[in-house]
Amino acid sequence: MATDLEFSFQLLTRSAQRHIRVFQVHQFLDRFAMGLTVAVVALALNDRGMDLFQISLLFGVYSLTTIAMELPFGGLADNVGRKPVFLSAVVASLISLALFVSSYDFYVLALSFAFIGFGRALRSGTLDAWFVENFKAMAPNVDVQPALAKAQFANAMGLASGAIFGGLLPDAFGSVAVRLGFSIFDVSYVASFVLMLAVFAYTVFAISEKRRSLNPKALVQGFADVPHLIKDAGLLALKHPTLSILLMALALFLMATNPVEVIWPTHAKPMLDDGYANSVVGALTATYFFSIAFGASLSSHISRIFRRRHAITLSVTFACLAAVQIALALQENIIGFVAIFILYSVILGVSETPASSILHSCVEDRQRSTMLSLRSLVQQLGAAFGLVLVGAVAEAYTTPTAWMVGTTFLVIALPLMGVLARRLRAEE
Repeated sequence: MATDLEFSFQLLTRSAQRHIRVFQVHQFLDRFAMGLTVAVVALALNDRGMDLFQISLLFGVYSLTTIAMELPFGGLADNVGRKPVFLSAVVASLISLALFVSSYDFYVLALSFAFIGFGRALRSGTLDAWFVENFKAMAPNVDVQPALAKAQFANAMGLASGAIFGGLLPDAFGSVAVRLGFSIFDVSYVASFVLMLAVFAYTVFAISEKRRSLNPKALVQGFADVPHLIKDAGLLALKHPTLSILLMALALFLMATNPVEVIWPTHAKPMLDDGYANSVVGALTATYFFSIAFGASLSSHISRIFRRRHAITLSVTFACLAAVQIALALQENIIGFVAIFILYSVILGVSETPASSILHSCVEDRQRSTMLSLRSLVQQLGAAFGLVLVGAVAEAYTTPTAWMVGTTFLVIALPLMGVLARRLRAEE
């Protein structure tokens, strides 16, 4: 296979340069719209009278909907086109936002979260595939990774910027919303709705794709193939004990960490002055995204310290996360909480690459998509289970108690990582 040429933006054709810029703007706008609600979703639910257990259940609805829909929708974009599927995802997001703003009822909110999961499943692998395919056609034999990095940077900046504004808007315009009979957090949701309309319009006019003949059987076949997909992936994992151990460890990892990621704003906000609390939560949410990105950039350097023995790196990361999660739970003032939370987020970023490296080293190209689907399934199930269990503990006792209970999942994962390290050493 020929090696792709080194990337140079200045040497690309004007059409390829424009293609990158169009996608960067698209990614920034889409993630900005999402980021506006990410910062305040837990606070908005709390303001609507939801307790921590109910908040956890709602996020569980999102996870389970994503699980149920992501696999059958996987091949839909290939059949009917990436642009129409992405536009359908935007419509699902708009419905979700409208449902959320219109109701304080748990079951309506659950439907809103189901539409969020539906939209995520539709978004998966749509315009990313469109971008790569068209870039390769416009710049043959040119390395696509730096172009993807530019898009991912725009993605991260959109999320971070959205999180900052999502926190600022309730403090700035919340009083207006209250006078109109809405929650102060609805300001961020309305802003997200407006920006999502802009994303829809931008996609219609700026994203160009050849029309494909509609295949009504594609979706039906997608759902029909789900049991076979899960069966094939499960059999593959069972035949490869290394994969089974890794997936079990990753499920435990999400059980412990996802409840922290979801409900930390409800724990941090009482430490802040009401006049600027939401703004600080928004800024801290943006810092969370940047910290994860920073941790990911450190991952390769940390891996070299452990001689690229990824299971050892992951074991140390899990142990550090357990200790830092307990330290986070013990913080009673905002300065200490912010410092520990940033450290926690960096360690989360470090954990991603070693796990992915182990998984990809264990499967062949023909099995890769199946195994990635299984990984997504296992992690979403772990996240949903952890949220419901830890959310129930948080409601019955306190959030710090629940987070400390959650660290037991990381402790259980540690001996699994030891077994995994021995297996990988033996295979080498």
